[in-house]
Amino acid sequence: MTVDTPVRRPPGTKPPGLLHRVSGWAMRHAGLALLLWVLVLAAVTAAATVVGANYKNDNSLPGTDSQRVTDIFQAHQPKGDTASVQIVVRADGGLDADKSRMASMLAVVRTLPHVASVADPFTAPGSMSTDRRTAYSTVSLDVAQADMPVEDVRTIVQRAQDFAAPGFQVEVGGDLARKAADSSGGASEGAGILAALVILVFLFGSLLAATLPLLTAVFAVGSTVGLLMLASHLFTVPDYTTPVMMLVGLGVGIDYALLIFSRYRHELLKSETDRETAAIVALDTAGRSVLFAGCTVVIALLGLLALGLGSLQGVALGVTLTVLMTMLAAVTLLPALLTLFGKRIERSVRKHAAKQRRTPGEGWRKLAGMVQRGPWVPLLLGVVALVALSLPALNMRLGFADAGTDDPAKTSRKAYDLLADGFGPGFNGPLVVVSEGDRTAAQLLGQTLAADPGIAAVTPPQLTPDGKVATVLAFPKSAPQDAATSDLVQRLRDDTLPKLESETRATYLVGGATAAADDFASAVSKRLPIFVLVVVGLSALLLMAVFRSVLIPLKAAVLNLLSIGASLGMITLVFQQGWFGAQAGPIEAFVPVMIFAIVFGLSMDYEVFLVSRIHEEWRRTKDARAAVREGLATTGSVITAAAAIMIVVFGAFLLSPDRMLKQFGLGLATAVLLDALLIRCIIVPAVLRLMGNRAWWLPRWLDRTLPRIALEKD
Repeated sequence: MTVDTPVRRPPGTKPPGLLHRVSGWAMRHAGLALLLWVLVLAAVTAAATVVGANYKNDNSLPGTDSQRVTDIFQAHQPKGDTASVQIVVRADGGLDADKSRMASMLAVVRTLPHVASVADPFTAPGSMSTDRRTAYSTVSLDVAQADMPVEDVRTIVQRAQDFAAPGFQVEVGGDLARKAADSSGGASEGAGILAALVILVFLFGSLLAATLPLLTAVFAVGSTVGLLMLASHLFTVPDYTTPVMMLVGLGVGIDYALLIFSRYRHELLKSETDRETAAIVALDTAGRSVLFAGCTVVIALLGLLALGLGSLQGVALGVTLTVLMTMLAAVTLLPALLTLFGKRIERSVRKHAAKQRRTPGEGWRKLAGMVQRGPWVPLLLGVVALVALSLPALNMRLGFADAGTDDPAKTSRKAYDLLADGFGPGFNGPLVVVSEGDRTAAQLLGQTLAADPGIAAVTPPQLTPDGKVATVLAFPKSAPQDAATSDLVQRLRDDTLPKLESETRATYLVGGATAAADDFASAVSKRLPIFVLVVVGLSALLLMAVFRSVLIPLKAAVLNLLSIGASLGMITLVFQQGWFGAQAGPIEAFVPVMIFAIVFGLSMDYEVFLVSRIHEEWRRTKDARAAVREGLATTGSVITAAAAIMIVVFGAFLLSPDRMLKQFGLGLATAVLLDALLIRCIIVPAVLRLMGNRAWWLPRWLDRTLPRIALEKD
């Protein structure tokens, strides 16, 4: 390990700004900077391990019927809700013949930790199917769901299934059983990192050079995981934030470090350029671009706050923290590593460059020239392809995944299927209908629901302990995730119950998981225009200030929206329509808006990296065509390598057992693939060829109004 001499700024340049004061300090004190990052990672990890996490899934939807139902229960129930699981049994010869086996199983389960009570299907009303072959027992626990240890849930599953025998099937269902059956993760992240390392070694021809971007990303993500665990005690952070944060953090962290390192490598290969000057130029250009691109991602993520949805706000804050940490690592930790390993990296870079037979970027120059000779054809074909991929998203149906979309091998899925077969498809997702009125109003509610053609059965009205509210469970004839069930909810709310309210003067509300999913989708749809306007508007203003252009931000916004639409269309085809063998079902309600925020920010990254180099060349030569060719020649390989890394990192999450993470992985990987290869390398050169010098036009009054944000060195 060799520590280089302190950084000396080339003569004749401007005094260093904040970026260079920070990164310059890291380079002058490389060993100390690396030690500080190690200490931060160790301290945050240790503190998070001691304190633990306090993740909370805030699915509240203020102002909606489903939220009002939840609030009513909390107001009228004297005790807090405790968790439960369901033991579902199927006896081919009838349960009466296996009554003693059933009794023995339930007796064992009653003795297990945190089990408060176990219902007997032979005595509990409605717990036995009409053919007496399928039954369920509700196992009530003495703690809330968030406090139930996973190992104790697994113990319940294992001890119950010990009594399974040929012709006597035992499965365990419920949210706790679903979570207990999921793997702890790690395979997805590991596969993504390994694939990224292979791509970097292929790009740089050196294991050491390939390791630096990876090491930078790992430090940033590792520190953020600990910070997020600590932050969960102060803010509402959902439990799925960590995997989403790691998904984005690994991809973005590797990319940011890669783009700075690639410019450093490019400058090293110039004649008479020493390591110090190469580092300064890399931070002057790629470093600034990284900071600006990171800010666009942060703006897109913070735009989720405009939706006013609790869970999304927590995820937005968590992923924003991740991006900020990756930006900090890219301009502090990476310069320190470049200083510590500078001589060895320079030798490997020059050795690898000497082995190359072609001029760097020659293939990209030819591609840009080919596109420029006939720009309309690639432009129209590319736009048509993006629009075609976006069309399926118009029929996207939002919801929340339940056990019906689990792996068929999981016990929670088997329990779900047994209940659907024995009691009807709607049994797994009953509608909770609340009546605020007298007993007559509650009785009329039950009769009205029973007469609805979409409802298979209803329970008798159940009064809360204070006698002020009655609850009726309505079991739809369709499955919880079927569109027919959503139509039923809408019909009850818009037509059936308002008519009944006018007769009884009571208040009726429809709640439950299916109704909550519909309410969430409705809330997102109503607030989406504001969200899109905030994100697109602020990002366009930033691009306008940087590139002093009106058309560049407009082009970027349109193309980014097309890439997002195409990624959502692919998610719809795979996860809603069941392409490629995926389990068909609704799209997780918060996935589209999260993908919009993340993809819009990442798309702006590539826009900034490519267009800033084109702008740099245009300012130097005032030749629009040559600027596009040189810009693509110097960034094409870096953008495609960065995209390949993101694709493998995001795509690796298709290995996850979690349906939500699979949707995130596919959506982000598809968007990055289309953005890097089709949009940045084909469509953008074609559009800029047609715009010519007009691409850099800005009205004088706007030029005087907008602040100046420079990404290129003067």
